[in-house]
Amino acid sequence: MALTGRSGARAAEVAAGLPGAIGLELDVCDDASVARAVDEAWARLGGIDMLVNNAGIGMRTVNPRFMSEPQGFWQVPPDGFRAVVETNLTGYFLMAREVTPRMLAAGAGRIVNVSVSESTMQRAGFVPYGPSRAGSESLSRIMAADLRGTGVTVNVLLPGGATVTGMLPAEAAPAGHRFLEPEIMGPPIVWLASAAADGVHDERIVAAEFDAWLRSRGE
Repeated sequence: MALTGRSGARAAEVAAGLPGAIGLELDVCDDASVARAVDEAWARLGGIDMLVNNAGIGMRTVNPRFMSEPQGFWQVPPDGFRAVVETNLTGYFLMAREVTPRMLAAGAGRIVNVSVSESTMQRAGFVPYGPSRAGSESLSRIMAADLRGTGVTVNVLLPGGATVTGMLPAEAAPAGHRFLEPEIMGPPIVWLASAAADGVHDERIVAAEFDAWLRSRGE
């Protein structure tokens, strides 16, 4: 497994705590950085069976008080808008664009694009984060259509609620409410990497409802 981040040292530090994992420097907004990281991961791991696109920056980058003092889209600085879209949408495209030809040549592969709840995509004061994630969902659907029948699958995975990622301030939670923990994404990711997920394609899976989703499939 390869973990990536803009800080190669930080990625390596986190990877050191996981058996067999490696950490690589990667800026998903930079074509050359994407190509270098994919080349290195492919060489060191002997191939890439699954890509999990989860790069993201949130509303804090354009409005630190976005929960208590939301601003209209016309107040968002253009550079801030571009930075969020470049990371959250273009980054997914660049990673998938680099990995997919290799998967096609290998005859198989799996791509999982991490998304958010639809309410986040429509919420007042959530430009540019909402549109960036809505775009990644559209990208995922089109990727799935383009890759249907090729042996490379594409699915969307989202937590199912506000999650402890550092994007939301702690005070954003209503009294008595607890954010989801990032670990909620673990079981569906592991399942999507397993033989049980052979042929699962173009699905939108909510991690908080994963067990029920599996039961609905008779699994």
